[in-house]
Amino acid sequence: MKKLIFSLCTFICFTFMYSQTVELPETVISVNSDYFNTVDSENSCNYVKKLEEALLEYNPSELSDLYDSKKDIYNVTFKIPEGKIIASFNKDGKIVETFEKYNNIRLPKAVIKAIVDKYPDCNIVEDVYVVKYHCNKEALKQEYRVKIKNKDSVITVKTDKQGVFI
Repeated sequence: MKKLIFSLCTFICFTFMYSQTVELPETVISVNSDYFNTVDSENSCNYVKKLEEALLEYNPSELSDLYDSKKDIYNVTFKIPEGKIIASFNKDGKIVETFEKYNNIRLPKAVIKAIVDKYPDCNIVEDVYVVKYHCNKEALKQEYRVKIKNKDSVITVKTDKQGVFI
């Protein structure tokens, strides 16, 4: 009886010890986490996310060997037919600033509502989404340039993400 209880206790202990082993996924800490945290990609369309992911996955180590000074900055351009990102990297591979421009993306509801309220008889012809990021400036500048057409005239209006006209 003692052997049975001892064997049962031993089996239970080994079962609990085995179940405590947990393998955690590998954590990757990016040099450009500031950019990633600043950029709002929740409402972005697929090709905007695709370009931003390409930028974050870019390995600038090959180009950084070509520069001598810590102050040297080099530009890398990522292009697709719908838009582009021009990113400036420092010697350490950190994103210093970016200029992003995307054509004919889906406008946020606030922007559409603001345009319809201010220009009720106009139609949206095309739009351009411009994003400017700088590592020293905490703010991310997002701008929508929308061409709207009335019966005989075309005008361009600029709004921010909330639909406030600039």
